Amino acid sequence: MALDGGEEGGETLEGGNGFDEAIQREESEAVEEIQRVLESVAQFGEYRRAHRKECHTLARRLKILLPIVEEIRDLGPNIPKEGIAWLNDLKDALLFSKKLLKLCSEGSKIQLALETEAVMINFQAAYQKLSQAFDALPSEQLGISDELKEQLELICVQLRRARRRTDTQDIELAMDMIVVFSKDADRNVDSAIIERLAIKLDLHTMEDLNIETAAVRKLVKERNGKNAESTQQIIDLLNKFRQVAGMEVTNVLDEPDLPRTLEKCASLVIPHEFLCPITLEIMTDPVIIASGQTYERESIEKWFESNRNTCPKSRQPLPHLSVAPNYALKNLILVWCEKNNYKLPQKETSTNEESCLTDPKVEIPSLVENLSSVHLEVQRKAVKKIRMISKENSENRVLVAEHRGILPLVQLLSYPDSKIQEHAVTALLNLSIDEGNKKLISNEGAIPAIIEVLDSGSIEAKENAAAALFSLSMLDENKEIVGLSNGIPPLVELLRSGTIRGKKDALTALFNLSLNHANKSRAISAGIVTPLIQLLRDINLGMIDEVLSIILLLASNPDGRQELGQLSFIETLVEFIKDGTPKNKECAASVLLELGSKNSNLILAALQFGVYDHIIEIKQSGTDRAKRKADAFLQLMAKNEHI
Repeated sequence: MALDGGEEGGETLEGGNGFDEAIQREESEAVEEIQRVLESVAQFGEYRRAHRKECHTLARRLKILLPIVEEIRDLGPNIPKEGIAWLNDLKDALLFSKKLLKLCSEGSKIQLALETEAVMINFQAAYQKLSQAFDALPSEQLGISDELKEQLELICVQLRRARRRTDTQDIELAMDMIVVFSKDADRNVDSAIIERLAIKLDLHTMEDLNIETAAVRKLVKERNGKNAESTQQIIDLLNKFRQVAGMEVTNVLDEPDLPRTLEKCASLVIPHEFLCPITLEIMTDPVIIASGQTYERESIEKWFESNRNTCPKSRQPLPHLSVAPNYALKNLILVWCEKNNYKLPQKETSTNEESCLTDPKVEIPSLVENLSSVHLEVQRKAVKKIRMISKENSENRVLVAEHRGILPLVQLLSYPDSKIQEHAVTALLNLSIDEGNKKLISNEGAIPAIIEVLDSGSIEAKENAAAALFSLSMLDENKEIVGLSNGIPPLVELLRSGTIRGKKDALTALFNLSLNHANKSRAISAGIVTPLIQLLRDINLGMIDEVLSIILLLASNPDGRQELGQLSFIETLVEFIKDGTPKNKECAASVLLELGSKNSNLILAALQFGVYDHIIEIKQSGTDRAKRKADAFLQLMAKNEHI
C-alpha cells in the first residue's frame, strides 16, 4: 500500500514537474513572441500618409515596452501565474497593433484613405486593448522597477487620451474623394483633383503605382468578394491614377508578372528584354529614349504626354524627350517570333477623322498667333480649337503655355463676344489642369478676369469660370488671390441661382477656397449660409453630403457658428440624423457635434428635437465615423450637467 501510495506520489510529483516546465515554456514563448513583435515594429518602412501620425504615435508606445520585457526575462522561472496571464493578454494586444501597423505600412494607400474611418476605429481598438493590458499589469508580483512603473503610468494616460481624441480626418482629402467618386464627375477638370489626390497619397510615380497595384491585388484576394462596392471604388481610382501617370490602364486583377499576350500561351517564355518595362508586354515598335532605355513607342509617348521628363525605369531626368527606333531589337524580336511561331499583337489603327489632323506641335504656334488677329472670325476659330486640343492631353496644354498662349487667352476674357469669352475661359480651365500652368495663369492676371466672366458671362461661361477658379485655387496662394479679388460673392450668387451644374461647380470651388481661413469669413459675409441651407432642403440635387462638408468647415468660424446656430437649422440636422442616408447621418452628426462643442445650448435644442434616440441608433448601427461622432456627442452631453 505504501509502495502504491509512493508510486502515486511519484506520479504526482512528476506530473507537477511537467506542469512547471509547461508553465515555464508558456512564459518563455510569450516573452519571446512579445519581443519579436516589438522588434518587428521597428522594421516597418514609412507609414501611409493618411494615418502616419497615428502609426508613429502607436509605434512609439510599443517601443517603450522593450525595457519591461527585458526586466521580465530577468525574472527567469519565477514569474507568477498572474504574470503569465498578463503576458498572454499583452501579447494579443501587441499582435493586433502589429497587424494594424503592417496594414498602414504595406497595405493599399487608396484603401487606407477611402476607408479611413474604419482604420481609425481599429486604432481606437488597439489603444483600448493596450490600455486594458497596462491597467491589469501585476507590477508588484513581477517586481517592476519604480522607474518603469512611472513610464507605464504615463503610457496609460496617453492611451486614455488617444481613445478620447476627436476626429482627425483630413477634410480636404475627404472632399476630394467625394468629388472623384461623384457620378456627375464628367468634366475634364476632375483630372486636377485626381492629380492632387495622387500627390497627397504618394501615388504619382510608376514605381509607387506598381507597388499599389500589387497591394490592391492582395486586398481583392483577401476580401474574396466581400465589400464589393468599396473594392471597386479602390480599383477605379487606381486606374485613374495610372492614367494620369501615363501608364496603361489594365485589369489590376491580372497576374502582376504575366503580360496579357501570354495568357493564351503560358508555356512560352518571352525573353525579358523583349518586354516593355511599362506594360510588360512584348514590344512591336521599340524605341530608345535619352537614358538609353528601350520602351514600346506608344507606352513611352503616353508617359511623356503626362508631363513627365524622366525615364520611367531609372527615374533619371532626361535632357530631351526625343525617341529613336531600336531597329536591332525589333529585328531580334521578329526573328524570335518567327522561330517560335508567335504572332505579334496587332496595334489598333484609328480611322477617326482626328487622326488626320495637323500635328499639334506644328498647329499650336499658328493658333496662338491667331488669337491676336484683327479678324473676329479668325480669333473665334483659334480660341475654339485651342479649347479642344487643350482638353485632349497634357502635352498640348504645355505646348500652348510654352508658345505664350496664356496671355492672349486672358485678354480674350474681356471681349464682348460671348462665344469667344466662353471658349477662352474654358481653354484656361483645361490649361489649368497642368500644375505648372496654374501659376502661369495667375501670374498673367487671369483670376480677376475669370471672376468678371463669373459675374457677367453666359450661363456656360459662368459654370466653367467657377470650375477654373476651383482648379486654380488648388495652389494656396491662388486661394488668397481669389478672395482678395472679390471672387467669393459671385460664386455664392451662382450657388444661389445657377443651374444644377453651376451650383455644383460653385459649391466645389467654395469648399476649396474656404480651406483658407480668411475666405471662410468672406464666404459668410457674402451670405453663403442661406443658399447652403436651401440646398439641404432639395434632396433631389444629390448634394447633401457636399453641402454638409462645407458647413462643417464654416462651423469652425465664430461668425459661421452664429449664423448656423439657428433653431431651424438644428432641427434640419436632426432630421438628417433621423432619416438621412448613412453618409447624411454621419455628416450631420459631425456638424452638430462641432456646433454643440462650442455652445451647449445647441445640444439642448437638438435634444428637444428628439435627437437622443437617433444618436443611440447611430452608435449601434451607423458608419464607423458616425459611431465615433455619436459617442463623442454622448460624452459631450455628460459634461454638461444642465443637460
